[in-house]
Amino acid sequence: MASTAKKQTIFIWEGHDKNGRKIKGENQSISATYLRATLRRQGIKPSKIRKQAKPLFSAKNKKITPKDISIITRQMATMINAGIPIAQSLDILARGSENPSLQNVMNTIRQDVEAGTNLSIALAKFPLLFDELYRNLVAAGEQSGMLDSMMDKIAAYKEKFEAIKSQIKSALIYPAATILVAFVVTAVLLIFVIPQFEQLFQNFGAELPTLTQVVINLSAVFQEWWWAIFGVLIGGGVSITYAYKRSPKMQYALDRLILRFPVVGKIVKKATIARFTRTLATMFAAGVPLVEALESVAGATGNRLYYDATHEIKADVSTGQQLALSMTTTGLFPTMVTQMVAIGEEAGELETMLSKVADFYEQEVDDAVAAMSSLMEPFIMVIIGVLVGGLVVAMYLPIFKMASVV
Repeated sequence: MASTAKKQTIFIWEGHDKNGRKIKGENQSISATYLRATLRRQGIKPSKIRKQAKPLFSAKNKKITPKDISIITRQMATMINAGIPIAQSLDILARGSENPSLQNVMNTIRQDVEAGTNLSIALAKFPLLFDELYRNLVAAGEQSGMLDSMMDKIAAYKEKFEAIKSQIKSALIYPAATILVAFVVTAVLLIFVIPQFEQLFQNFGAELPTLTQVVINLSAVFQEWWWAIFGVLIGGGVSITYAYKRSPKMQYALDRLILRFPVVGKIVKKATIARFTRTLATMFAAGVPLVEALESVAGATGNRLYYDATHEIKADVSTGQQLALSMTTTGLFPTMVTQMVAIGEEAGELETMLSKVADFYEQEVDDAVAAMSSLMEPFIMVIIGVLVGGLVVAMYLPIFKMASVV
């Protein structure tokens, strides 16, 4: 899955506004350079930017999760619908949150709104919490005078988006956990248990069965090189993760590999299509033009293949080509999806058709993850049983052989 999320740091800054007045504040950002660029876009000329000193263990360091954003969006929609002013709603959210980091964010946004800044612009101070899609939808709601209903749509979208993301994580974690548990159990037996049997077999004075000898040799390798084996595995995992976050080519290669995995690949593909169609449907509901909407959709797919394909679709659509035809050209969308999109385009009901496709694939992901989860537990037991059972049989073969001779 392609992901651009990076850890945020709180920075304290000083600078001058458009009128030359000295101002200061604190914002969350991925780096001082990124924050400097963000402030300049807001018309602020920063003179000093430094990281905020934070104690190692503090409630103020509590991370703001996507679930937190989903919850405050739903609460915001409810309060605006009830006629509560935006600034007051933000104040209520800040006071009601138990997360100091979230309180700081809400208070910063509230101060900007009270100063006359549009909500969508105020949210831009925290681009990692409120992405471009989120801000575009809020801006569309402000322009149309229907911010309450738009916030409700955003909340529904965020909830479904996070549900899909959680299911994808479950689909990927199960196989990874199976491999990890099997490896750890095998390593523990080879390093600590097998040597005890080896000492016993040395007193037999007879040739050991082939399977037993292979296991003993493997145990010797693990005992001598365990640090290198674990170092390579951990270092390789860290290196791949680092490269994945920073290299589009690595993202493309791994995301394509994941799509080809048995069972898991199908789940990831269905989830990606669900996010593509759900995001596009939500953007259409906000009245965002198709070409502009596709830019946000690309970042929401979570898969580099579909990210690149969405930009190709955007380029085709901007030249007048139909959306369905462009989607077909990529070869990444099932016929059912492209046909429903084509029908939606012809009937002028594209938003409705996209929502139906999203509903269908979200349900498909639900069913597939549930089925896989029910099958993975016995599968894990079988793998561990075969490994542990194989080692046990290998160790008892010489004993059985000696018993038969006696």
